[in-house]
Amino acid sequence: MLQISLALQLYTVRDHLAKDYVRTLRKVKEIGYDFVELAGAPPFETPQTKAHLEDIGLSPAGIHIGLNELESRLDHWIEYCKTLGMENLVCPYLPADRRETREDWLAVAGLLDEMGARCRDQGIRLSYHNHSFEFVKFDGQYALDMLLQNVSAENVCAEIDTYWIQHGGADPVDYVRKYAGRIPILHIKDMADDEKRSFAEIGNGILDWPAIHQAALDAGVQYYAVEQDVCPGDSLDSARMSCEFTTKLIGA
Repeated sequence: MLQISLALQLYTVRDHLAKDYVRTLRKVKEIGYDFVELAGAPPFETPQTKAHLEDIGLSPAGIHIGLNELESRLDHWIEYCKTLGMENLVCPYLPADRRETREDWLAVAGLLDEMGARCRDQGIRLSYHNHSFEFVKFDGQYALDMLLQNVSAENVCAEIDTYWIQHGGADPVDYVRKYAGRIPILHIKDMADDEKRSFAEIGNGILDWPAIHQAALDAGVQYYAVEQDVCPGDSLDSARMSCEFTTKLIGA
């Protein structure tokens, strides 16, 4: 059976990274993560970033880079991924002025498809990471589906985010199954059982993790990326709690 690797999306511990990036990476490794997903480039030259990760024993699963930056410097980020030895380049968000109309979404789809083809030619996979603003409908279809169905599956993958699928009113299990074979990295994120639908550590919320895990196995997911946008206490403590639960879930 496929073994899914566990990564931490470093946005989770951005407060600690801002104070001491390398020390925080060491703590992430001590917690039990062997992989990280970069939230933008670390504040080092590329060779130094590679050396820090190798010294600590962390492997980069992928990196989030904004759409405008990808559009203007795609070749740079392809080379960045290749230098660090990671396959996954992820567009994490859409600026508000690029998602107002159906035509906006189709234009973004065309752009992502073109960039994804360029990435694929260099051995890099481009993915799109969802939030819940994609759950607006145009002609009866969610924008997320319109986007993912108007690109080549070979050119653009889906970094499904379980919390934001739930937040958008859909079922994370359904979406993992719908885009099976196209999800190299699944963002795992839980939702608290409260009126604010707060972010929660994995296993401390309302999402059905056994069902999500089975769907992920069936879908060929390679990495789980733990992410918690807001933590109630210390972000490293939240990362530790999520790691402990998920490690048991996947049987690592």
